[in-house]
Amino acid sequence: MFLVAVPLSLGLAVASGAPVVAGLIGCIVGGVVAGALGGSPLTVSGPTAGLTIILASTVQNYGWRATCAITFMAGLVQLALGFGRVARTALAVSPAVVQGMLAGVTVVLILAQIHIVLGGSPQHSALANIRELPGQLAGHHSHAVLIGLLTIAVLLAWGRLPVPWRGVAGTVARRIPAPLPAIVAAAVTAWALNLDVPRVELPGSLLEGWQPPVMPSGPVPEIAGVVIAIAVLAGVETLLTSVSMDRMRPDGVPRADLDRELAGQGAANTVSGLLGGLPVAGVVIRSTANVNAGARTRYSTVMHGLWVLLLALVCGPLIEQVPLSALAALLVAMGVRLLDNARVRDLRNHGEASVYFITLGGVVAFGLGEGVLLGIGVTAWMALRRLTRLSVDVEEADGRWHVMVSGSLTFLGVPRLIGMLRRVPAGSAVDLDLNVDFMDHAAFEAVHDWRMTHERQGGEVDIDEIHETWYERRVTGDMTPTRKSFPPVRWWAPWANRWRRSENPELDAPEVSASALLLAGVREYHGQMVPLVRPIMAELAFKQTPEHLFITCVDSRVVPNIITASGPGDLFIVRNVGNLVPRHGSRVSDDSLAAALEYATNVLDVKTITVCGHSNCGAMAGVLAGGAEIDHLPGLSRWLKHANHSLARFLDSEPGAEPPLSRLCQINVRQQLDNLLTYPWLRNRVEAGKLELVGLYLDLETAKVHILDRPAGSFVPVPDEAPDELPDLPTVS
Repeated sequence: MFLVAVPLSLGLAVASGAPVVAGLIGCIVGGVVAGALGGSPLTVSGPTAGLTIILASTVQNYGWRATCAITFMAGLVQLALGFGRVARTALAVSPAVVQGMLAGVTVVLILAQIHIVLGGSPQHSALANIRELPGQLAGHHSHAVLIGLLTIAVLLAWGRLPVPWRGVAGTVARRIPAPLPAIVAAAVTAWALNLDVPRVELPGSLLEGWQPPVMPSGPVPEIAGVVIAIAVLAGVETLLTSVSMDRMRPDGVPRADLDRELAGQGAANTVSGLLGGLPVAGVVIRSTANVNAGARTRYSTVMHGLWVLLLALVCGPLIEQVPLSALAALLVAMGVRLLDNARVRDLRNHGEASVYFITLGGVVAFGLGEGVLLGIGVTAWMALRRLTRLSVDVEEADGRWHVMVSGSLTFLGVPRLIGMLRRVPAGSAVDLDLNVDFMDHAAFEAVHDWRMTHERQGGEVDIDEIHETWYERRVTGDMTPTRKSFPPVRWWAPWANRWRRSENPELDAPEVSASALLLAGVREYHGQMVPLVRPIMAELAFKQTPEHLFITCVDSRVVPNIITASGPGDLFIVRNVGNLVPRHGSRVSDDSLAAALEYATNVLDVKTITVCGHSNCGAMAGVLAGGAEIDHLPGLSRWLKHANHSLARFLDSEPGAEPPLSRLCQINVRQQLDNLLTYPWLRNRVEAGKLELVGLYLDLETAKVHILDRPAGSFVPVPDEAPDELPDLPTVS
C-alpha cells in the first residue's frame, strides 16, 4: 500500500497546484486518522484523483492556505453528516452519475498531465488543453518527454517480464507494484544522464514553514458551495468505495459502518486541512490493492500511513530526485486504467450508459458541478420516463376484444390509452386487463368514462385487475393501502395454468413444441423475476454457501425450492430416479452421487443432508413390480438395483393401512438415510455432531410435507406454527 500511495500522492499534489509535501501529509493523515477512526476496516484513504480538478480550481482562486481552511471546513461538514447518520442517503446518487463524474475528472486530469509530460504547461480548462494539444505534440521534444515515455514503458512492461530470480528475491520482485520501479527508473535515468528536467521540491521537514489556514476571501455562498462540494464529493467516493470493499471482504471481516466511515473521513480532513495536506477520501484502487495483498484489519491502512511518514522524515533527498514529468506520466497511465470499459458494459446492460457519457461530457466541457447536475437531471428524467412507461395491446379473438394495459397508468398515458380503446367497435364484448402498478385519478376517470360510454352503447366490459385493485377501489371509494403483489401470485403454477394465449401468441398453434414453451417461460422469467433476483444473484455470482444438501427424485412434480420456500444459494440439490443413495463400495458403482457428497461436505461444509421421497413414485412402482416393466431399459434396470435393500426392508415390514406403494416410498427414504451412513467419513461427521441427516416425504395429493421421526420409525406432519425457539427436529444421529 505504501509503495502504491507515495508516487500517486506526489503526482496528485503536483496536478492540484498544491505544495508537493501536501500530498504526503494527506496520505499520512488519511492512513492513520481515517484508518483508525473509520468504519470500513479495509478502505484505504488518501488524496484522490476525483478531487484533483475542483482542488486545482480552489487553489487557483483562493490560494493554498485558504484551500487548507476549506478542507478543514469540509471535514467538519463530513463529521456532522456522519454523526447525523445520513451516510446511506449519499448512495441515492446513481452509480452512472458517480462513475461518469469520475471518468470526466479522469479525462480532465489526463489532458492536463499530458502537457506536463510533453514539457509544457497545462491550460486553464479541459477544452483549452484539447485545443493546445496539437501544438504541444509538434513543438515540445525536451528531456521531459523522454522521462515520461520511459515511465509509461516501465508501467506497461512491469509484471509482464519474466523474473529471473527464485526464492524470496523473486517473490518480492513480483509483488512490487509497477509505479515504484517506474518512478525509480525515471529518477535514476534523469540523475545518470544529468538531464535538465523539473524535479520535486520538498521543504527541510514535513511542517517546515507551516502556517495556519486562513479564511478564504470571497462571497460566502460561493465559499460554502466549494466546501460542500468537496465534502460531498469526497464522502460519496468514500461510501461507494466502502460498499465495493464490502463485496470483496474476506470471511471474518465485519461489514462497513458507513456513518462511522463518513465521520472518520471528516476527522481526517479536519486534521489534514489543519496540517496543510490535501483533502482525502476512500480510494478504490488502493483499497483493492489492500484486499488483494491479504489485509484483514484496519492496521494495514494505519501501517501504510506510518510508512509514508517514515519515508518523508528520512528520505527527502531521494524524493527530490523524482522528475515531475514522471509523476505526470504516472497519473496519465493511472487515468487510462480508470477508464474501464467493463463499467460501461454493465451500465449499457442496465440502460444507463447515456447517463455515464452525458455526465462525463458535462464535466469535461463545463466543469465538475455542472456535469454532475447535468447527469442527475438526465437520471431523474429517465426515472420519470420508466415510472410512467405504459404498454397497451388491443386484439380480437373469438368474437371478443381483449385489451391488455401494463405499466404505470398516469395522466401521461391517458392519450395513448384512449387512442387504443377507440379501436374497439361500439357494442362489442371487451375483456380489459389492468396489469398496472399505479393508477392516478385522471387515468381512472378516463377508463371509467370509456367503460360507461361503451356499456350505454350496448357493449360489455369485463375488467380484470392482475395486481392491486386500483380501479375497483376507486369505484367503491375504498383506498385503504394494500400490499403490492409482484410477481403475480401464481408464478409457481405450471405453464398451462397461468398463461393466456393472447399473452403468448406462439402458443396458439395446435401442437406447441417443447422449446416454444421453454422459451416462453424464459421470457416470463426475464420480464418478471430477473429484476427481483438480480441483486441476490450478483452476490452469489462468485461464491455459493449452501448449508443443506437436498437429495430428491427427478419427478417433475417435486420442486424442492417450492416445498422448502428456499431461494438461490440455499439448497445444494442432487436429483436422481427414486432419490437413491448407492451404498459405499456397492458393486454397481456411482461416482456421480459420491462426488456430490464429497463436494457438499468437504468443500461447501453443509450442515444438513436431506433425503426427500414422494408418493406415487414411478421408480418405487417399478421396484415393487420386480423390474418386469422396465426390462427394455437396461440403464434404469441397473440403477434400480440400488433399491434392493429398500425392497428387502419393505418385505420384512408389517403391512399397514397405507397402500403398499406409499409404504415402500417411505421405507425407501429411511433406507437411503442408512445408506449415507455406510460412507465412513460421512458417518464420522454425523457422530461428531457436525452433520445432521433428515428424511422428508411429500404427499402429492395433499401437497403436504412430512418429516421422519427416527425413533418412531414413521413420518409425522411438520407443525404449522413454529415455537419461539426452533426445536431439535427428529434426525438421524
